Amino acid sequence: MKYIISFFGLLVLLISGVLFFQYQVYSDYRESEIDDFTYTQEIDIVYRGQSLDIRHHFRNLPNQTISINWPEQAVNPDCFIESENSCKRLSEDFSKFQESDIQTQSISYIIPLDGGLKPNQLMKDIFVTLENGIVSYSTVHITTEQSIAGTWVTGLPLVGQQSLSLVHYSMFSGTGPVKELFYADHLQLQNELDLISIYSTNKIENELVEQLNKVNFLNDEHVAVVHGSNLSGKQGERILFSNNLSIEALKEEVILSQLRTKFQFENVPAWVTEVMASILSDSEIGGEKAKEITMTLKSRLTEEQLELWKQKLHDLEGKKIDAALLDEQLSEVFANHTQYFQSNVATDGVFPLLFNDFRDVYVNARLVDDVEVIFKDGQVLYSADSLLHHLGYETRVGEKGYYVNNDIRQYRFPFNHEFYVYNQRRYNTVSQPIKVIADKYYIEESWVQKLFFIEMDKKKDSISIKNIDTEQQ
Repeated sequence: MKYIISFFGLLVLLISGVLFFQYQVYSDYRESEIDDFTYTQEIDIVYRGQSLDIRHHFRNLPNQTISINWPEQAVNPDCFIESENSCKRLSEDFSKFQESDIQTQSISYIIPLDGGLKPNQLMKDIFVTLENGIVSYSTVHITTEQSIAGTWVTGLPLVGQQSLSLVHYSMFSGTGPVKELFYADHLQLQNELDLISIYSTNKIENELVEQLNKVNFLNDEHVAVVHGSNLSGKQGERILFSNNLSIEALKEEVILSQLRTKFQFENVPAWVTEVMASILSDSEIGGEKAKEITMTLKSRLTEEQLELWKQKLHDLEGKKIDAALLDEQLSEVFANHTQYFQSNVATDGVFPLLFNDFRDVYVNARLVDDVEVIFKDGQVLYSADSLLHHLGYETRVGEKGYYVNNDIRQYRFPFNHEFYVYNQRRYNTVSQPIKVIADKYYIEESWVQKLFFIEMDKKKDSISIKNIDTEQQ
């Protein structure tokens, strides 16, 4: 009996341990699966000569654990007691807000400025952000000594400013987050539109303002354009620097800035973002390559497909975007496989829009992996060098065309002429068997069957090609 009781006690401890372990794993899993949430913020900034003293207020916080992302340069992180509950959720190590029904919390921190405030100074990543948090609205207050007579820019609309006997005060407020802060000693707000503020030392023409009001921008988050400041190519997310105040230049810079804010691009050249911006804004943006690719896509997509393509691009917001992902989405729109973006990333020129047949290709019952099958202009094309090599021919390019030879047959396909030569005899054609696409040679499917004595069997998942006169090869 004693052994039974001991065994039972051991079993209870074992089960309890397993249940505790499972609970811990479940709790850790739940904590790692924090839902996205929106919140509003109010930021008070006081310039004190060698630093920015910041009091940061978060509102509409959800009842869940929230990790705090502190700026790398921030020092002296602390609670800021605005009310009785201002710091109730703040953990002892200042790393997170604990679960609670309290929706408002306040913290403080200091951003050191080595050597103090400098003219034309752009400060990036200086504000606290919350993990999985999306800022729906921001208000920023900036207070400096009266002797600091420069202009502050946040990317948000300027609500108002006031100079008192000892201090200068500015207030900004608008939708979305604030990502950076810019200070200039000689600059003025010239125009403030619904979505754009223009800061410059020069007056802005009314015609430019009227044209900007008609532009179809990508979202309703305000941006600030700073004209004439030499920052060696530096840019913010909501503060843009430009020496060109033409309507086309401003439209392009603002839309591309909005696009980079909405989407996460991963190892893609600039023309990829320009193509996306052009499609989503119904405009022409970027260099010659971007414009040609955009024109090709718009000419090949039906109206319904174009709208579906735009929706698929919108659905990529927040995801990491590369050329392969864009090809995947475009293939779904066309209902046909394409590697259009990947091919253009791999070349300096403009690669044509092709569709790929990814079925397995067998030549004389052997699976081959170097024969490409593509669709272009209603034709099915095979990579000529690889396919003809597997069929027992040698190929080369000469002065008078494309040559295909074996011990029995010799072919010559002149370029840009509608005939071919077979065993020294000329035959007229209504189309060219050999086509050059992106510096690569392809042969059209019907010509393979007519000229090279093969048998072709196409199935759902494979294409089989074999010589029908192998005894003569």
